[in-house]
Amino acid sequence: MNRLEGKVALVTGGSRGIGAAVALRLAEEGADVAVTYETSAERAAEVVEQIKGLGRRALAVRADCAAPEALVGAVNEAAGTFGALDVLVNNAAVYITGPLEELGEAEIDRTLAVNVRAPFLAAQAAVRHMDGGGSIVNIGSNVAGRTPFPQLALYAMSKTALIGMTKGLARELGPRGITVNLVHPGPTDTDSNPADGPAAATIAGFTALGRYAEASEIAATVAHLAGPDGRYISGAVLAVDGGFTA
Repeated sequence: MNRLEGKVALVTGGSRGIGAAVALRLAEEGADVAVTYETSAERAAEVVEQIKGLGRRALAVRADCAAPEALVGAVNEAAGTFGALDVLVNNAAVYITGPLEELGEAEIDRTLAVNVRAPFLAAQAAVRHMDGGGSIVNIGSNVAGRTPFPQLALYAMSKTALIGMTKGLARELGPRGITVNLVHPGPTDTDSNPADGPAAATIAGFTALGRYAEASEIAATVAHLAGPDGRYISGAVLAVDGGFTA
């Protein structure tokens, strides 16, 4: 199905994990896709080749999302290269945990810079290219709704902030035909959180379905929100977490 035929998407942190799955799903739906990466140049190149193999245009842009100039530059480069920008997926994030007393200003600042400020700045830059409407999908985390372990306060705080941002932007951008939504993935089988990891059985046990998600299952929801079937969904916070927060 080519529900995104003729559309252009940008996925931050799109070289691996959920971001790569989202980028490929949007390409399968017909979109040309740009991805950002910070250090995984080879994996970003692989995603680009996979997208091109689907007959779509693709671009990888190196950008540290903690650096505003680099991030905004990546948004503008994607729009300039493809001549438009219709979909922004704010996926890039850092996962910094630790005891409250041991988290320093550097860890706090980087978490907020990448997980909160970057999605806001990317949205700010993207909407300047969305003259005919568009879609912004923010990727949050199930820990915004349930924090089952200690030492997650900083990360949970950063992902919870996306709720207010999503709702505020949905209200502001709705009259311009731009939808803004938030997806909270649950435990998802990726390199950084494998379904066969040392704590995986315990984590899977917190879900109602008793398993990890495949990254493609998160990507399917993102594609729905970005496509024509999701055009009346805005300001929504969707838990794709296997019942983790039920």
